[in-house]
Parts: sequence; C-alpha cells; structure tokens
Amino acid sequence: MTSRSVIFWGASGHAKVLHECVQDLGYQLVALFDNQAGLAPPIAGVPVYIGWSGFQTWSRDRPVDVDFLVAIGGDRGRDRMTVAARLKGEGLAPATVVHRRAFVAGSSTLGPGSQVLAGAIVGVEARVGEQCIINTGARIDHECKLGNGVHVAPGATVCGVVEIDDFTLIGAGAVLLPRIHVGQGAVIGAGAVVTTDVAPGTLMVGNPARAVERKAA
Repeated sequence: MTSRSVIFWGASGHAKVLHECVQDLGYQLVALFDNQAGLAPPIAGVPVYIGWSGFQTWSRDRPVDVDFLVAIGGDRGRDRMTVAARLKGEGLAPATVVHRRAFVAGSSTLGPGSQVLAGAIVGVEARVGEQCIINTGARIDHECKLGNGVHVAPGATVCGVVEIDDFTLIGAGAVLLPRIHVGQGAVIGAGAVVTTDVAPGTLMVGNPARAVERKAA
C-alpha cells in the first residue's frame, strides 16, 4: 500500500481516534493544526502548529500531495465546513475515510471529508454529505439522507429513511425512528428517542424526546 501524507485540523481527542483509523488506510500523518495554543502534542512525533499563521509556516515546505481531515467533533459542523473550504483553497484535498472495522454499503455514498469510524454502519442507499462524522458504533440505516457537517455520535442509531439537515448533532446513544426529518442545526441529546420531525435549531431530550430549547439554525 502506497503511503499518502495527511494533516488534521484539530489536535485533541478526535485526532487520536482519526490517527488510529488512517494508519491502517496507508496515510502518514505529517502535521496537526489547532487554534488553541499550549496544547500538548496528542500524537508522538507529529508537530502541532497553531492557527492559520502556523499553517502558512508549515505550508512553505509541505509535501506536494497532501490530504486533510478536520478533527473537530461535537456540534461544530459549521466549523468543519469552514476549515475544509479554506484548506481546499490552499490546494489540499479532503480525505474520506472508512475504518477497516466499519461497514459501508456499496450502494451508499459518502461526501468528501466524511469519516466512518470503528464499528459504524452506513446502510443501503444512504447518502452522507460533506464533512460528516459517523462515530464509533453509530448506525445509519437504509435510504437515510445526511446533509453537510452532520455528526452522529458514538452508539447512535438512525433508522431507515430519515433525513437530517446540515450541521446537526445526533448525541451518543440517541435513536431516531424511521421516516422523520431533523432540521438544520438541531441537537439531539444523548440517549434521546426521537419519534417526530424536529424543527431547525431545536434541542431535543428524553424518551420520547421533547423540545427544550430553540436557537438560530
């Protein structure tokens, strides 16, 4: 397998998870970037650069062909998309990665920069947008449609024919029942069981899930 260089934007816990994933896929992690100064390097031997000024410093002597992954989790899908757009503008290519212990159906599609991590499942004819995270053990069932910047947290289950709009977070262990629609920027709390459509920008908690807050989507 030919090694290809990759960088991560984000140098905390999610970077460690991604590093384990990409090593088996033939990538060599050559640099990490983060906006937070003073971070201890999370991966031995891989330098950490701070902010876009750090990126410009690294970029002067960078390898010719470099891919990138955005290692920013949580409900920060907009941030993933913003960082990705800038890195693409700098001539880097978004990697799309599937852990060797994940399953992605051959009839499904993954958008650029998306990440399917260990034990995750992406089912038949599912459509996953750009810069999505299907985290450890999460399940996306048949014919689901995920927008850009969606994060499905560890252990969450999205049943069949569910549509999830951009920048939504599906919390750890949450369950979305079939054929519902989740609006842009919604947050589904950990362990929530969602049985009805969710308006944009809504925080949903509980079983059955109820809306407890609305914010700008």
